[in-house]
Amino acid sequence: MSEDNTYAVVRSEDGLEHSLQSILDQKSLRWIFVGGKGGVGKTTTSCSLAIQLAKVRRSVLLISTDPAHNLSDAFSQKFGKEARLVDGFDNLSAMEIDPNGSIQDLLAGQGEGADAADMGGIGNMMQDLAFAIPGIDEAMSFAEVLKQVKSLSYETIIFDTAPTGHTLRFLQFPSVLEKALAKVSQLSSQYGPLLSGFLGSNGSLPNGQNLNEMMEKLETLRATISEVNTQFKDERLTTFVCVCIPEFLSLYETERMIQELATYGIDTHSIVVNQLLFPKEGSDCEQCTARRRMQVKYLEQIDELYEDFNIVWMPLLTEEIRGKQRLEKFSEMLIKPYVPPK
Repeated sequence: MSEDNTYAVVRSEDGLEHSLQSILDQKSLRWIFVGGKGGVGKTTTSCSLAIQLAKVRRSVLLISTDPAHNLSDAFSQKFGKEARLVDGFDNLSAMEIDPNGSIQDLLAGQGEGADAADMGGIGNMMQDLAFAIPGIDEAMSFAEVLKQVKSLSYETIIFDTAPTGHTLRFLQFPSVLEKALAKVSQLSSQYGPLLSGFLGSNGSLPNGQNLNEMMEKLETLRATISEVNTQFKDERLTTFVCVCIPEFLSLYETERMIQELATYGIDTHSIVVNQLLFPKEGSDCEQCTARRRMQVKYLEQIDELYEDFNIVWMPLLTEEIRGKQRLEKFSEMLIKPYVPPK
């Protein structure tokens, strides 16, 4: 393949779209995940996709599950754990959830004014639960968000996910919660004598929370997650957009993620390749030319590996992509292939 500036526009004769237009056209989609290695532009891509979807959907919710929480920075607007309209839109909302500490909020009842530190052995039991099962904190946090989302009427939900490893753990949350329930049962037996010293005559903990109610809450979450998990494995309802840059480690992570998504039964057929350089002919920038040569090598590999994917080439811009106006401009290139200047 020749190293020229048309690579971003023409890839092959397979008839595949080199844009995310198919996602906009698939009206049945309810859940869209955007993920990849850290630093490849996931948040910019998810925000841009949300902007485009808001043009063709009744209502869109963008959720950050990345502890770094870049949505606020991207839109120059503060978001929190409650959904809030994005400035300048009447049908696009955003929220940022914190996967850390949610297990204590959920199980120790801190949301009702309780303090886990005052719960003695019970607090230790809950902490034991939190640390005994890898991914339980993220799973519980995710479950709470899904429960909230189910009670709302958003037509499409986009997840700006954490870096690859965390995202893949997120997608294992049904089995994680199964283990959590088993662990609670085990710990309840293990701490039986200790529990008897803390439970009142009505079976309540010192903070007023009932242990049985705690277990029922977990069971309710498990039912919710089972239902949503079924939707995640339905390609009519769910898809995953992989984001990468044309470098070895990013390409390696993308391949790993696509293979794992296949084992989970989650559809993925779109890849966004960010930060592409298009140096002008005759440019005397040696670094630009050398880096472009390296990028073309990996673009060819992506072309060969993912010939049945919709692949979008996105340029490295000279300006930071922050704020509604710049995000809207960037989002257009997800739908219409980028044409480098002559």
